[in-house]
Amino acid sequence: MDTNGSFGGASSRRLRIAQIAPLYESVPPKLYGGTERVVSYITEELVRRGHEVTLFAAGDSQTRANLMPACAQALRLMGKPDLGSSLQLAMLSEVYEMAPDSFDIVHSHIDYWSFPFAQLTGVPTVSTMHGRLDIPDLHPVYHRFPDAALVSISDSQRAPLAQMNWAGTVYHGMPRDMLRFNGQNGKYLAFIGRISPEKGIDVAIEVALRSGVPLKIAAKVDVVDHEYFNQVIKPRIKPPMIEYIGEIDDAHKSEFLGGALALLFTIDWPEPFGLAMIEALACGTPVIARPCGSVPEVIRPGVTGFLSKEIDELVAAVGRIDSISREQCRREFDERFTSEVMVAKYERIYHRLIGADAITPEFETQEAAVGR
Repeated sequence: MDTNGSFGGASSRRLRIAQIAPLYESVPPKLYGGTERVVSYITEELVRRGHEVTLFAAGDSQTRANLMPACAQALRLMGKPDLGSSLQLAMLSEVYEMAPDSFDIVHSHIDYWSFPFAQLTGVPTVSTMHGRLDIPDLHPVYHRFPDAALVSISDSQRAPLAQMNWAGTVYHGMPRDMLRFNGQNGKYLAFIGRISPEKGIDVAIEVALRSGVPLKIAAKVDVVDHEYFNQVIKPRIKPPMIEYIGEIDDAHKSEFLGGALALLFTIDWPEPFGLAMIEALACGTPVIARPCGSVPEVIRPGVTGFLSKEIDELVAAVGRIDSISREQCRREFDERFTSEVMVAKYERIYHRLIGADAITPEFETQEAAVGR
Protein backbone atom coordinates (compact mmCIF):
# COMPACT_ATOMS: atom_id res chain seq x y z
CA MET A 1 0.00 0.00 0.00
CA ASP A 2 1.31 3.46 -0.86
CA THR A 3 1.75 6.07 1.86
CA ASN A 4 -1.42 7.86 0.75
CA GLY A 5 -3.49 4.69 1.08
CA SER A 6 -3.64 3.99 -2.66
CA PHE A 7 -3.43 0.36 -3.77
CA GLY A 8 -1.57 -0.62 -6.88
CA GLY A 9 -1.97 2.72 -8.66
CA ALA A 10 -5.74 2.29 -8.88
CA SER A 11 -6.27 6.05 -8.75
CA SER A 12 -4.08 6.73 -11.81
CA ARG A 13 -7.07 6.84 -14.16
CA ARG A 14 -9.53 9.70 -13.69
CA LEU A 15 -13.06 8.35 -13.53
CA ARG A 16 -16.47 9.92 -13.98
CA ILE A 17 -18.44 8.61 -11.01
CA ALA A 18 -22.07 9.00 -9.96
CA GLN A 19 -22.72 8.68 -6.23
CA ILE A 20 -26.38 8.05 -5.30
CA ALA A 21 -27.30 8.92 -1.71
CA PRO A 22 -30.48 8.40 0.33
CA LEU A 23 -32.67 11.49 0.60
CA TYR A 24 -33.56 10.99 4.26
CA GLU A 25 -30.64 13.12 5.46
CA SER A 26 -28.36 15.65 3.79
CA VAL A 27 -24.82 14.66 2.73
CA PRO A 28 -23.21 14.98 5.21
CA PRO A 29 -26.09 14.90 7.70
CA LYS A 30 -26.66 17.82 10.04
CA LEU A 31 -27.00 15.44 13.02
CA TYR A 32 -27.53 11.66 12.98
CA GLY A 33 -27.15 9.74 9.73
CA GLY A 34 -24.62 7.00 9.20
CA THR A 35 -25.12 6.18 5.51
CA GLU A 36 -25.21 9.78 4.33
CA ARG A 37 -22.12 10.54 6.40
CA VAL A 38 -20.17 7.73 4.72
CA VAL A 39 -21.38 8.82 1.27
CA SER A 40 -19.92 12.24 2.03
CA TYR A 41 -16.59 10.78 3.09
CA ILE A 42 -16.39 8.69 -0.10
CA THR A 43 -17.43 11.56 -2.35
CA GLU A 44 -15.02 14.12 -0.93
CA GLU A 45 -12.06 11.71 -0.97
CA LEU A 46 -12.79 10.75 -4.58
CA VAL A 47 -12.82 14.44 -5.53
CA ARG A 48 -9.57 14.97 -3.62
CA ARG A 49 -8.00 12.13 -5.59
CA GLY A 50 -8.89 13.84 -8.88
CA HIS A 51 -12.02 12.00 -10.00
CA GLU A 52 -15.02 13.75 -11.58
CA VAL A 53 -17.85 13.01 -9.15
CA THR A 54 -21.55 13.80 -9.43
CA LEU A 55 -23.52 13.46 -6.20
CA PHE A 56 -27.26 12.79 -6.40
CA ALA A 57 -28.63 13.76 -2.99
CA ALA A 58 -30.81 16.17 -1.04
CA GLY A 59 -30.43 19.81 -2.09
CA ASP A 60 -29.06 21.00 1.26
CA SER A 61 -26.04 18.70 0.93
CA GLN A 62 -22.55 20.22 1.06
CA THR A 63 -19.95 18.86 -1.35
CA ARG A 64 -17.06 19.71 -3.65
CA ALA A 65 -18.57 17.34 -6.20
CA ASN A 66 -21.19 18.32 -8.76
CA LEU A 67 -24.44 18.24 -6.76
CA MET A 68 -27.62 17.09 -8.52
CA PRO A 69 -30.41 17.73 -5.98
CA ALA A 70 -33.32 15.29 -5.98
CA CYS A 71 -35.27 17.33 -3.41
CA ALA A 72 -34.81 20.75 -1.87
CA GLN A 73 -33.99 19.57 1.65
CA ALA A 74 -33.31 16.35 3.54
CA LEU A 75 -36.63 14.62 4.11
CA ARG A 76 -36.32 13.86 7.84
CA LEU A 77 -35.67 17.46 8.83
CA MET A 78 -38.44 18.55 6.45
CA GLY A 79 -40.80 16.21 8.31
CA LYS A 80 -41.56 14.33 5.07
CA PRO A 81 -39.70 11.00 5.33
CA ASP A 82 -42.49 9.12 3.54
CA LEU A 83 -41.60 10.84 0.26
CA GLY A 84 -38.31 8.97 0.10
CA SER A 85 -39.34 6.07 -2.15
CA SER A 86 -41.15 8.24 -4.68
CA LEU A 87 -38.40 10.81 -4.97
CA GLN A 88 -35.73 8.10 -5.19
CA LEU A 89 -37.45 6.71 -8.29
CA ALA A 90 -37.32 10.12 -9.96
CA MET A 91 -33.67 10.50 -8.94
CA LEU A 92 -32.73 7.08 -10.34
CA SER A 93 -34.45 7.88 -13.62
CA GLU A 94 -32.27 10.97 -13.96
CA VAL A 95 -29.09 9.11 -13.02
CA TYR A 96 -29.55 6.40 -15.63
CA GLU A 97 -30.71 8.77 -18.35
CA MET A 98 -27.41 10.60 -17.88
CA ALA A 99 -25.26 7.50 -17.36
CA PRO A 100 -24.33 6.47 -20.92
CA ASP A 101 -22.84 9.86 -21.76
CA SER A 102 -21.77 11.14 -18.34
CA PHE A 103 -20.43 8.33 -16.13
CA ASP A 104 -17.92 5.51 -16.20
CA ILE A 105 -19.54 3.92 -13.15
CA VAL A 106 -22.54 4.43 -10.89
CA HIS A 107 -22.17 3.84 -7.15
CA SER A 108 -25.50 3.42 -5.34
CA HIS A 109 -26.07 3.66 -1.60
CA ILE A 110 -29.85 3.11 -1.62
CA ASP A 111 -30.08 -0.65 -1.15
CA TYR A 112 -31.74 -2.57 -4.00
CA TRP A 113 -33.52 0.39 -5.63
CA SER A 114 -30.96 0.76 -8.42
CA PHE A 115 -31.01 -2.92 -9.46
CA PRO A 116 -33.66 -2.76 -12.25
CA PHE A 117 -32.32 0.54 -13.59
CA ALA A 118 -28.78 -0.84 -13.79
CA GLN A 119 -29.94 -3.55 -16.18
CA LEU A 120 -31.00 -0.91 -18.73
CA THR A 121 -27.56 0.59 -19.35
CA GLY A 122 -24.11 -0.66 -20.20
CA VAL A 123 -22.56 1.55 -17.51
CA PRO A 124 -21.52 -0.61 -14.53
CA THR A 125 -23.29 -0.10 -11.23
CA VAL A 126 -21.98 -1.13 -7.83
CA SER A 127 -24.25 -0.98 -4.78
CA THR A 128 -22.96 -0.71 -1.22
CA MET A 129 -25.31 -2.45 1.17
CA HIS A 130 -25.54 -0.23 4.25
CA GLY A 131 -28.35 -2.03 6.09
CA ARG A 132 -29.13 -5.43 7.51
CA LEU A 133 -29.64 -8.27 5.04
CA ASP A 134 -31.24 -10.81 7.37
CA ILE A 135 -34.85 -9.89 6.53
CA PRO A 136 -36.27 -12.92 4.64
CA ASP A 137 -39.24 -11.01 3.22
CA LEU A 138 -36.83 -8.91 1.14
CA HIS A 139 -34.71 -11.78 -0.16
CA PRO A 140 -36.88 -12.35 -3.28
CA VAL A 141 -35.87 -8.87 -4.45
CA TYR A 142 -32.19 -9.77 -4.25
CA HIS A 143 -32.74 -13.19 -5.80
CA ARG A 144 -34.39 -11.52 -8.80
CA PHE A 145 -31.12 -9.67 -9.52
CA PRO A 146 -28.34 -12.22 -8.91
CA ASP A 147 -25.84 -10.41 -11.15
CA ALA A 148 -26.04 -7.07 -9.31
CA ALA A 149 -22.53 -6.13 -8.11
CA LEU A 150 -22.65 -5.61 -4.35
CA VAL A 151 -20.25 -4.36 -1.71
CA SER A 152 -20.66 -5.37 1.93
CA ILE A 153 -19.46 -3.14 4.76
CA SER A 154 -18.42 -6.15 6.84
CA ASP A 155 -17.91 -9.80 6.01
CA SER A 156 -20.59 -10.78 8.54
CA GLN A 157 -23.19 -8.59 6.81
CA ARG A 158 -23.28 -10.70 3.66
CA ALA A 159 -23.91 -14.06 5.39
CA PRO A 160 -27.72 -14.10 4.83
CA LEU A 161 -27.17 -13.52 1.09
CA ALA A 162 -23.83 -15.24 0.62
CA GLN A 163 -24.76 -16.40 -2.90
CA MET A 164 -25.01 -12.85 -4.27
CA ASN A 165 -22.42 -11.31 -6.60
CA TRP A 166 -20.16 -9.73 -3.98
CA ALA A 167 -17.50 -7.44 -5.42
CA GLY A 168 -15.80 -7.07 -2.04
CA THR A 169 -16.08 -5.93 1.53
CA VAL A 170 -15.06 -2.35 2.30
CA TYR A 171 -15.07 -1.15 5.88
CA HIS A 172 -16.23 2.38 6.48
CA GLY A 173 -13.61 5.06 6.89
CA MET A 174 -13.60 8.72 7.82
CA PRO A 175 -11.28 11.70 7.32
CA ARG A 176 -8.05 11.29 9.22
CA ASP A 177 -8.17 14.75 10.83
CA MET A 178 -11.89 14.97 11.49
CA LEU A 179 -11.80 13.95 15.16
CA ARG A 180 -9.10 14.83 17.69
CA PHE A 181 -7.08 12.29 19.60
CA ASN A 182 -7.27 12.53 23.41
CA GLY A 183 -4.62 10.56 25.28
CA GLN A 184 -6.21 11.05 28.71
CA ASN A 185 -8.66 8.57 30.25
CA GLY A 186 -12.06 10.09 30.83
CA LYS A 187 -14.38 9.94 33.84
CA TYR A 188 -17.56 8.68 32.14
CA LEU A 189 -18.84 6.06 29.71
CA ALA A 190 -20.33 7.19 26.39
CA PHE A 191 -23.22 5.97 24.25
CA ILE A 192 -23.79 7.61 20.87
CA GLY A 193 -26.17 7.01 17.98
CA ARG A 194 -29.84 6.05 18.12
CA ILE A 195 -32.07 4.89 20.96
CA SER A 196 -33.99 1.75 20.05
CA PRO A 197 -34.33 -1.76 21.52
CA GLU A 198 -31.73 -3.34 19.23
CA LYS A 199 -29.10 -0.72 20.11
CA GLY A 200 -29.00 -2.02 23.70
CA ILE A 201 -29.14 1.28 25.57
CA ASP A 202 -30.84 -0.54 28.45
CA VAL A 203 -27.77 -2.79 28.77
CA ALA A 204 -25.47 0.24 28.62
CA ILE A 205 -27.35 1.81 31.51
CA GLU A 206 -27.13 -1.40 33.53
CA VAL A 207 -23.37 -1.65 32.89
CA ALA A 208 -22.87 1.94 34.02
CA LEU A 209 -24.92 1.50 37.18
CA ARG A 210 -23.19 -1.73 38.17
CA SER A 211 -19.71 -0.41 37.42
CA GLY A 212 -20.33 2.87 39.24
CA VAL A 213 -19.13 4.94 36.26
CA PRO A 214 -21.48 7.67 34.93
CA LEU A 215 -22.99 7.25 31.47
CA LYS A 216 -23.61 10.08 29.02
CA ILE A 217 -26.03 9.36 26.18
CA ALA A 218 -25.80 11.37 22.94
CA ALA A 219 -28.49 9.91 20.70
CA LYS A 220 -31.60 10.61 18.69
CA VAL A 221 -35.02 9.03 19.19
CA ASP A 222 -36.97 8.23 16.02
CA VAL A 223 -40.73 8.58 16.06
CA VAL A 224 -41.13 4.80 15.93
CA ASP A 225 -39.07 4.49 19.12
CA HIS A 226 -40.74 7.23 21.20
CA GLU A 227 -42.83 4.74 23.17
CA TYR A 228 -39.79 2.59 23.96
CA PHE A 229 -37.85 5.66 25.06
CA ASN A 230 -40.63 7.06 27.23
CA GLN A 231 -41.58 3.77 28.89
CA VAL A 232 -38.26 1.92 29.22
CA ILE A 233 -35.36 4.37 29.02
CA LYS A 234 -36.54 7.76 30.21
CA PRO A 235 -37.43 6.56 33.74
CA ARG A 236 -33.81 5.36 34.13
CA ILE A 237 -32.25 8.68 33.15
CA LYS A 238 -31.18 10.18 36.47
CA PRO A 239 -28.32 12.69 36.28
CA PRO A 240 -25.53 12.83 37.08
CA MET A 241 -25.20 9.03 36.97
CA ILE A 242 -27.24 8.55 33.77
CA GLU A 243 -27.38 11.69 31.64
CA TYR A 244 -29.23 12.17 28.32
CA ILE A 245 -27.71 14.83 26.07
CA GLY A 246 -29.65 14.28 22.83
CA GLU A 247 -28.29 14.38 19.29
CA ILE A 248 -24.90 15.97 18.73
CA ASP A 249 -23.19 17.05 15.52
CA ASP A 250 -19.69 16.26 14.29
CA ALA A 251 -18.25 19.40 15.88
CA HIS A 252 -19.04 18.07 19.35
CA LYS A 253 -17.93 14.44 18.87
CA SER A 254 -14.24 15.00 19.64
CA GLU A 255 -15.08 16.39 23.05
CA PHE A 256 -17.83 13.87 23.80
CA LEU A 257 -16.07 10.70 22.63
CA GLY A 258 -12.53 11.84 23.39
CA GLY A 259 -13.51 12.74 26.93
CA ALA A 260 -14.96 9.30 27.66
CA LEU A 261 -13.34 6.40 29.48
CA ALA A 262 -14.88 4.03 26.92
CA LEU A 263 -17.65 3.80 24.35
CA LEU A 264 -20.40 1.32 25.22
CA PHE A 265 -21.58 -0.39 22.03
CA THR A 266 -24.00 -2.85 23.60
CA ILE A 267 -26.02 -3.74 20.50
CA ASP A 268 -28.29 -6.76 20.26
CA TRP A 269 -28.64 -7.11 16.48
CA PRO A 270 -26.39 -8.00 13.48
CA GLU A 271 -24.91 -4.52 13.07
CA PRO A 272 -23.58 -4.24 9.48
CA PHE A 273 -20.73 -1.97 10.60
CA GLY A 274 -21.13 0.56 13.43
CA LEU A 275 -19.59 3.93 12.58
CA ALA A 276 -19.57 4.97 16.25
CA MET A 277 -16.84 2.43 16.96
CA ILE A 278 -14.32 3.96 14.57
CA GLU A 279 -15.29 7.48 15.68
CA ALA A 280 -14.34 6.43 19.20
CA LEU A 281 -11.06 4.88 18.04
CA ALA A 282 -10.19 8.08 16.18
CA CYS A 283 -10.44 9.90 19.52
CA GLY A 284 -8.33 7.23 21.22
CA THR A 285 -11.31 5.90 23.16
CA PRO A 286 -11.56 2.10 23.57
CA VAL A 287 -14.81 0.25 22.93
CA ILE A 288 -16.70 -2.16 25.19
CA ALA A 289 -19.19 -4.05 23.05
CA ARG A 290 -21.28 -7.11 22.46
CA PRO A 291 -19.81 -9.31 19.69
CA CYS A 292 -22.77 -8.96 17.31
CA GLY A 293 -22.56 -8.59 13.54
CA SER A 294 -19.48 -6.66 12.44
CA VAL A 295 -18.19 -5.88 15.92
CA PRO A 296 -15.52 -8.66 16.09
CA GLU A 297 -14.18 -7.46 12.73
CA VAL A 298 -13.77 -3.88 13.95
CA ILE A 299 -12.68 -4.24 17.60
CA ARG A 300 -9.71 -6.39 18.59
CA PRO A 301 -10.17 -7.76 22.13
CA GLY A 302 -7.44 -6.62 24.49
CA VAL A 303 -6.09 -4.20 21.86
CA THR A 304 -8.85 -1.68 21.12
CA GLY A 305 -11.48 -2.82 23.60
CA PHE A 306 -13.32 -5.77 25.09
CA LEU A 307 -16.16 -7.94 23.77
CA SER A 308 -18.71 -9.99 25.69
CA LYS A 309 -22.35 -11.04 25.54
CA GLU A 310 -22.68 -11.14 29.33
CA ILE A 311 -23.40 -8.07 31.45
CA ASP A 312 -21.10 -9.28 34.25
CA GLU A 313 -18.19 -9.43 31.82
CA LEU A 314 -19.05 -6.02 30.33
CA VAL A 315 -19.00 -4.56 33.83
CA ALA A 316 -15.64 -6.24 34.48
CA ALA A 317 -14.33 -4.77 31.24
CA VAL A 318 -15.01 -1.26 32.54
CA GLY A 319 -12.71 -2.03 35.47
CA ARG A 320 -9.97 -3.25 33.11
CA ILE A 321 -10.26 -0.52 30.48
CA ASP A 322 -7.07 1.22 31.68
CA SER A 323 -5.13 -1.70 30.18
CA ILE A 324 -6.10 -0.57 26.69
CA SER A 325 -3.69 1.90 25.08
CA ARG A 326 -5.45 4.97 23.76
CA GLU A 327 -2.51 5.51 21.41
CA GLN A 328 -3.07 2.02 19.97
CA CYS A 329 -6.77 2.79 19.46
CA ARG A 330 -5.85 5.82 17.39
CA ARG A 331 -3.17 3.86 15.52
CA GLU A 332 -5.77 1.21 14.61
CA PHE A 333 -7.99 3.94 13.21
CA ASP A 334 -5.15 5.43 11.16
CA GLU A 335 -4.17 2.07 9.69
CA ARG A 336 -7.61 0.61 8.96
CA PHE A 337 -10.44 3.12 9.05
CA THR A 338 -9.52 6.34 7.25
CA SER A 339 -11.22 7.69 4.13
CA GLU A 340 -8.02 7.07 2.17
CA VAL A 341 -8.01 3.37 3.00
CA MET A 342 -11.74 3.04 2.27
CA VAL A 343 -11.67 4.86 -1.07
CA ALA A 344 -8.54 3.07 -2.28
CA LYS A 345 -10.51 -0.16 -1.99
CA TYR A 346 -13.51 1.33 -3.80
CA GLU A 347 -11.19 2.48 -6.60
CA ARG A 348 -9.98 -1.09 -7.05
CA ILE A 349 -13.57 -2.29 -7.33
CA TYR A 350 -14.50 0.48 -9.77
CA HIS A 351 -11.59 -0.36 -12.06
CA ARG A 352 -12.33 -4.07 -11.87
CA LEU A 353 -15.97 -3.50 -12.86
CA ILE A 354 -15.10 -1.12 -15.66
CA GLY A 355 -12.31 -3.33 -16.98
CA ALA A 356 -14.22 -6.61 -17.21
CA ASP A 357 -17.59 -7.77 -18.45
CA ALA A 358 -18.26 -9.44 -15.10
CA ILE A 359 -16.62 -9.47 -11.73
CA THR A 360 -15.41 -12.55 -9.94
CA PRO A 361 -17.56 -13.21 -6.86
CA GLU A 362 -15.70 -13.00 -3.58
CA PHE A 363 -13.11 -10.74 -5.25
CA GLU A 364 -11.89 -9.45 -1.94
CA THR A 365 -12.76 -9.71 1.70
CA GLN A 366 -11.81 -6.86 3.93
CA GLU A 367 -9.35 -8.71 6.13
CA ALA A 368 -7.45 -10.05 3.11
CA ALA A 369 -7.18 -6.50 1.78
CA VAL A 370 -5.99 -5.06 5.05
CA GLY A 371 -3.63 -7.92 5.76
CA ARG A 372 -4.64 -8.09 9.39
